[in-house]
Amino acid sequence: MLTPKEQMRMICKGVHQCVNEEELLVKLERSCEQSEPLIIKLGLDPSAPDIHLGHAVVLRKIRQMQELGHQAVIIIGDFTGKIGDPTGKSKGRVALSDETVKENALTYCEQIFKILDKDKTTVRFNSEWLSKLNFEEVIKLAATSTVARMLERDDFQNRYKNGVPIGIHEFFYPLMQAYDSVEIKADIELGGTDQTFNILMGRTLQKAMGINQQIALFMPILEGLDGMEKMSKSLGNYIGVSEPAEVMFKKVMEVPDDLIIKYYELTTDEHPDEIDRVKADLANGVNPRDIKFRLAEIITGLYHKKEAVQNAISYYETAFSKKAIPDDIPVLLLDLEKDTVKDTVPGLIELGFIKSKSEFIRLMRQGGVQINGEKMNEDEINSVLFNGDVMKIGKKRFIKINK
Repeated sequence: MLTPKEQMRMICKGVHQCVNEEELLVKLERSCEQSEPLIIKLGLDPSAPDIHLGHAVVLRKIRQMQELGHQAVIIIGDFTGKIGDPTGKSKGRVALSDETVKENALTYCEQIFKILDKDKTTVRFNSEWLSKLNFEEVIKLAATSTVARMLERDDFQNRYKNGVPIGIHEFFYPLMQAYDSVEIKADIELGGTDQTFNILMGRTLQKAMGINQQIALFMPILEGLDGMEKMSKSLGNYIGVSEPAEVMFKKVMEVPDDLIIKYYELTTDEHPDEIDRVKADLANGVNPRDIKFRLAEIITGLYHKKEAVQNAISYYETAFSKKAIPDDIPVLLLDLEKDTVKDTVPGLIELGFIKSKSEFIRLMRQGGVQINGEKMNEDEINSVLFNGDVMKIGKKRFIKINK
């Protein structure tokens, strides 16, 4: 086992803020002395179950701590999900039904175990304890905070100033999330910088109830492939953890050069020493493309088997370097008897090849869409496709039609 200080270095790699490091070191020293793992908490809002690398930043950090011997407790907010988290919104979210919460939670669990160690992870639902609180206990919980404190949250503050209604029940969301930390006696809680208020509320409530305060680790927001906006599926600048290896590899190669180090720090499990070597290589003039190629191989390897990674590399090298049609390319299954070029658009969007139908049409106008090596213009969007046809989108994206 690594020493407490060595663990500190691994845990704090890529972290935006740690509250606070002195307390974390004390917890790690006690953990080593007593051979007891720390309890790492992550709360998940089961309203958006599709995980991309932006979401995975926190999960990868937890996996690194699991490798150090610590235990993760994933809390699915099935009870809080019925209220709706107002975080970052101009108005409260719509509460979720029991059925939707359960479906989303199942999807979440399938995806998080692509990253987390299942043997060192416990999944719990906060309805286990929150649904059992009686009214007296709820009043006592509410008494631990003030309206002034709640209005420190930017979203509440902005809504109050702009006359947008705030339901009293919304004030209970951060309190209930904080109570989760009390219930499981969390040692560490992680989240993005947009979760600062809720996570610090957990420290406050633990202190009020005489429990050792959790360490708050805030991870940076990861920019997407555009290099500017937060990674988001709606913006089309994302890399999904369940995407095919070929798509994932290609997308990593599109990461802007100035984000290479950030992606190494936040989306891989590479040791800080290795990242220091990458920084030195960039400073010494090594081609960023070569470094990014290695990054793409590492990231793709975290979510796919070795054979799939090698196929992705071969596919990319063939498509990018030789400008030919690779032997092993993704297949798009079309079910209709007569399928046209236009009918491929939904599947291409789902695979991440294009963002929208308008982008596809724009590419056709620019000569960026080919069928079997022949450029297609906008007027040919209703052309019928046949089994085995190969479509090329842009410079290096291929898809084979299967009917």
